[in-house]
Order: sequence, then C-alpha cells, then structure tokens
Amino acid sequence: MIYLDNSATSYPKPNEVYEFMDMFYRNHGVSPGRAGYDAGIETGEVLTETRRLLTRMFNGGTDEKRLTFSYNATDSLNIIIQGLAEKGTHVITTMLEHNSVLRPLYHLEKEGIIEVTYLPFDSAGYIHPEDFEKAIRPNTKMAVCTHCSNVIGTVQPVKEIGRICKEHGITFVVDGSQGAGSVKMDMMEYNVDAYVFTGHKCLMGPTGIGGSYVREGVEVKHTRFGGTGVKSAVRDHLDEYPYRLEAGTINMLGISGLHAGVKWLNEKGMDNIHNQEMALWKRLRDGVIDIPGVKVYCATSVENQNPVLSINVNGFEAMDVGTMLDVDYDIACRTGLQCAPLVHKGLGTFDIDGTVRLSIGAFNTEADIDACIQAVKEIAAIKN
Repeated sequence: MIYLDNSATSYPKPNEVYEFMDMFYRNHGVSPGRAGYDAGIETGEVLTETRRLLTRMFNGGTDEKRLTFSYNATDSLNIIIQGLAEKGTHVITTMLEHNSVLRPLYHLEKEGIIEVTYLPFDSAGYIHPEDFEKAIRPNTKMAVCTHCSNVIGTVQPVKEIGRICKEHGITFVVDGSQGAGSVKMDMMEYNVDAYVFTGHKCLMGPTGIGGSYVREGVEVKHTRFGGTGVKSAVRDHLDEYPYRLEAGTINMLGISGLHAGVKWLNEKGMDNIHNQEMALWKRLRDGVIDIPGVKVYCATSVENQNPVLSINVNGFEAMDVGTMLDVDYDIACRTGLQCAPLVHKGLGTFDIDGTVRLSIGAFNTEADIDACIQAVKEIAAIKN
C-alpha cells in the first residue's frame, strides 16, 4: 500500500515508537502519581518528561504542568473552547476550521451563549490578519484559528493574528492538529494563549492521545470533574494544573508512544522532515497540475505550506477517484469534505462532495509520488 492519508493519521510510525510502547507498557503499565512504589514513580517520570518535551517544542513557558493531556485535539478543543466561552461574548474564527472547532462553536452559538464571525480565506488559501482586526467588536473575547488547514495544507499567519489579539486583549486559541510536529510553534513569540495538539499525526504518536498548553494568566473553567490521585479529601475538582484539565486515569500507553515520537522528531530534526515532505509535495503538485481534467486547489507555493494536496478529476466524483486509487493502484487517500465543510464552501467543492486529499508523511518516497502521479494520469485519461 502507498499511504497518502497522513493528515488523518501518520503511518507507519517510527520503529522506536512501537518498541518503546511495548517495553514501557510491559514494564511500567501502572498509574502515575497514585502511589509511592517504584513502578508508579518511574511511570510518573515518563509523564513529566513528556510534558517537558512538548512544552519546549511549543515554547509554552516555564511551567510544564500547564501542558495537559486528553484523548485528542477534538477533546482538548472542546475543553478549551467551552472552558473559555462566556455568555454574551463574540468569537472570531475562520472558514478553514475543522469540525473539532466548528461544532463546539456552533453548539455554543445555538444555545445563545456566544456570537461567531467566520472569516473567509483568499484564493491561495490564507486568512488575512487585517480581516481579523476588522472583525473585532467591543465584546470580542476569543479568537480560534487553525495553524494549518487539513484540506489544503496552508500554514496560517498565526504570529500576525496573535499580535492583533494581544493588542486588543483577545484570548487566542490555535488548533495545532496539523501543525504540531511539522511547523514551528512559538507560543511566546506568536502570543498564543492556548495551543491544542494531537499525538497521532505529525508528532508520530498513537491514536487516543492529545492535549493542550495553556499559558499562565489564561484560566480555563472546569468542564469535567473527577479523580486526580492527589488531595482526595478536597470536595471540588482541583484548580491547579495539570489537574485542572485532567480528570481520571491518564492514557499512559498513549503518552509513552507520544514520548517516543517526540524524541524521534527531535533527533531527526522537525525541519529536516518537513523539507523532505515538501520536496515530495512539490513533485506531486508539479506532476498532476498539468494533467488534462485535473484541478488542483490552493497549491501556489511551497512556502507557508504543509504537504497536503487536494485535487479533483473532471468527470468523476471525488469518492470514485479515491476508490479507483485504492482498488486499482493500492493508494490510500481521503476523499469528501474531510470534516471541514466551510473550507469546501470557500473552494466551491461543497456541492460536489469535496476533493481527493493526498497527504504526504515522513516515510513516503519519490517512487510513491511517481506512482500516484501515474495513477491520476490514467484515471483522468478515462474521461478527458
């Protein structure tokens, strides 16, 4: 199988991730922070180090305890958005967002708690920071923006948006699902108040683990309550981090894989991997862009871009192209709306059921890309 669905989940993982998860869970598969025996302490050390590794990667601040874990980015976005939302306030977001941002906002808007402005993107796939500033109202309290689009791969100007938010006292939340582990995030420099990540994409971890970093001075209201392993006699859920946003037994198997994935990324060099992927992306884009009947969306430059390419083939629905790539060529990709309906409304692909998304990962090769180009050429030739 040629796997070109890395925006959904990176696959395969580095061998180091598989091996460390197996070793860790066989030898340290106990709960951290619940007891004083050796295995529990050793498990807690991996948990603490993973918080520290990710805090440094995102430059969140000096307190790694504010790096908290959850099931995935969707889980953390729900925690952050609902924990920050205040009745009567205005929120700015974009048409590039995934449903993990849109649906929490939709529900809060439907319940009459917030008002939301959805900013459009330009023909190249980018949000203009000045549009953020123009959208600000007296009651604007929060802005939520994706770091990188999961449909077209464009890396958004979060540094400029963060500066505007800081100047106007707006809490800035960034969805780093597609960015964490792929492109630079400097929360301090970019004035990002809460950064949300998932482990199973560019961070090379397994599914079922994600989280967020919330900067000091930004307080997220409790939205879930339960055990923390400490101060059990206290009736209320604890206010201090990480317990504030973590309830119940933590997913240590997922954290162990994430721990190994981040260490692998640091060893190989995140920029090195990204540059390698973008060279393959350019090869793919250049190979399909002139095929008769093939339309490529928002792929004008390798700058400010992640290795994601959305296309359509004239005469075919996206789903049919995906099926042919799978059945006839053993190429795995993602078709449809990719959980981001407003992107497709902006692209004009909503009413034709989306696009064919080809997303490149760390283990793809030039041979993979050439095989995909040839497959698209042969499929397009059927009706063009």
